[in-house]
Amino acid sequence: MNLFDDNIDTPINLLHKQGTVNYYGPLMAVEEANRYLTVLLNEVEWKNDVAVMFGKRIITKRKVAWYGDKPFKYTYSNTTKLALPWTRELLYLKELVEETVGDTFNSCLLNLYHNGAEGMAWHSDDEKELKKNGAIGSLSFGAERKFAFKHKQSKDTVALYLQHGSLLVMKGCTQRYWAHRLPPTKMISTPRVNLTFRTMLEET
Repeated sequence: MNLFDDNIDTPINLLHKQGTVNYYGPLMAVEEANRYLTVLLNEVEWKNDVAVMFGKRIITKRKVAWYGDKPFKYTYSNTTKLALPWTRELLYLKELVEETVGDTFNSCLLNLYHNGAEGMAWHSDDEKELKKNGAIGSLSFGAERKFAFKHKQSKDTVALYLQHGSLLVMKGCTQRYWAHRLPPTKMISTPRVNLTFRTMLEET
């Protein structure tokens, strides 16, 4: 499937109804993407993610990090994180995504999947702290992994493979009507780092 039209700057919408997902492909050369992957793996303050489900505290193998313009509090899976200040590299990548998308972001949730055995179950990024219908820019480095969407009512699915150094953007009412996931696979033995740039609501 051809995701792009040579006459427009924005890729086509991958969803056929009630939401917008644009896949831009790689934003940089492989050599530059490799350099950023190395920096992210070694310099981000990674921690094992924690979730509280049915009163039980679960520690995931997958690691996460949370950065932002200010110490934003972000709560999901019944746990709260406090944003760290941007690093130079993260700030550059944020500006690159903003320039590409034509939107602005004030925070970023990063995920580190050490291999294909680590994934993410069906979910929507619709926490109350996030700007309603705000864009989420997802920048991927490392292993090429399958990423899937499922409509919450019709159960229709859409899937694609996210390339090294590539950008995918979810916006509009996507989170309301669609769930997404990163399915595990035994075929991948190398790491993937994913940066999801978001807009947190400012406390008043």
